[in-house]
Amino acid sequence: MISTTKRAMRSGAVAFAAAAAFTMTVPTGDAFAIDHIPCRAGENYLKIWSHLNGRTSVDCYANRGKTNFGGWWVDKISTGNNDLIYSDANGDSVKIDRWHEISFPNRPPKVNAIEIL
Repeated sequence: MISTTKRAMRSGAVAFAAAAAFTMTVPTGDAFAIDHIPCRAGENYLKIWSHLNGRTSVDCYANRGKTNFGGWWVDKISTGNNDLIYSDANGDSVKIDRWHEISFPNRPPKVNAIEIL
């Protein structure tokens, strides 16, 4: 009976130590991933109007994160309630604060990636 009790206590101690080690090594915090979502009128998501090789597109995004934008030419950006950084083909990173709408009628940027902060 005593050996069974010792074994149970030892197993409990090992399980506790393993749980403590797992807790210490796994990072905590929120996981963020930018999402490409359907555009809906009246929503305050990031909205980007763009074109490439005769095709046009209007895309909306939500949630913090970064994604490839494929080198499309951006005609207009509405940030909604998001702070945005876009990376263009020249290697520049441009930050646009939330609640801004910007049009690029003459010289649109060729955007490689977008990031919602």
